[in-house]
Amino acid sequence: MIQCKSINNSDFSLEEREKRFAEIRPDTDKPHVLLQTCNRTELYWGAGDVPDGIVRHLYRVTSGLESSLTGERAIQGQVKTAYCAACERYHLSPQLHKLFQTAMHVGKRVRNETGISEGAVSHSQATAEILKRETAGLKDKVVGIVGVNKLTEDILKFLTAKQALQVFLSNRNIAKAEALARQYGGTAVRLDEKKRLLDCADILICATSAPHVVVRREDIPEGRNMLIFDLAFPRDVESSVADMKGIRLYNLEDIEHFAQQNLSLRNEEAEKAERIIEEEIGLFYGWYRNSVTCSDNTEAKNRGDCFCAARRGVTSNV
Repeated sequence: MIQCKSINNSDFSLEEREKRFAEIRPDTDKPHVLLQTCNRTELYWGAGDVPDGIVRHLYRVTSGLESSLTGERAIQGQVKTAYCAACERYHLSPQLHKLFQTAMHVGKRVRNETGISEGAVSHSQATAEILKRETAGLKDKVVGIVGVNKLTEDILKFLTAKQALQVFLSNRNIAKAEALARQYGGTAVRLDEKKRLLDCADILICATSAPHVVVRREDIPEGRNMLIFDLAFPRDVESSVADMKGIRLYNLEDIEHFAQQNLSLRNEEAEKAERIIEEEIGLFYGWYRNSVTCSDNTEAKNRGDCFCAARRGVTSNV
């Protein structure tokens, strides 16, 4: 049977998710798909029967209906990346292949056939909006960014457009920080030299994939006025930093709450997405009832077909 473990923003607060984060520890020797985002950690594994609840859940995830920012698009690429990584490493069951392949198809249908993503606000957009609200202007600000990824690059584009005085970029892989710094006219700083960055930053943006705190209270100079955005899960910034005088700290939940207040989503678009999901669930079980046990050679071919199709962003018949 296909099984799933999930720790997500719908069921748990940010603090609860951090406490439960270690509960999902996949056996690396067994085939599985591990989906990790700032809002969810989900593990899928097994073969054979596929429970309706798991199919419906993953379809809703890829459609953006389970996202804290309803209709956001990034989740579709994140599901695809997780699936492709699993295909490269493991011999997944035909049922897992079909589940993820059809889930990506459902996400694409919802995006193309509804307006659910119209007006959707991403974490980077919400952060940029808060920056505009909290600062009179960015031309005289020094900005520190810890973590190099698409999220921080999107924010960096906004900062560059607003002509931030100086941007320091820090990352565990210094080469990535140097490459982005060259592109946007910033300065790369080694992660073990982050004190240099914290000593001068007016604005700090953290979004690493580290499983532990990166910025502690003692790292921040006393008496500094600093606006901090912690966009990481688990959190990069020690929560007690928020108690320091002159510090304004936003974590993921704060940013998502701000975004939800500014998100206009028509209920009819969500209802359209739900109808598409129900239609595709029916098609999935139609395939499942008619499927037969594959021979080793056929199963291997299916694995290759599914993997290649996923990389192309299209679906194939399993």
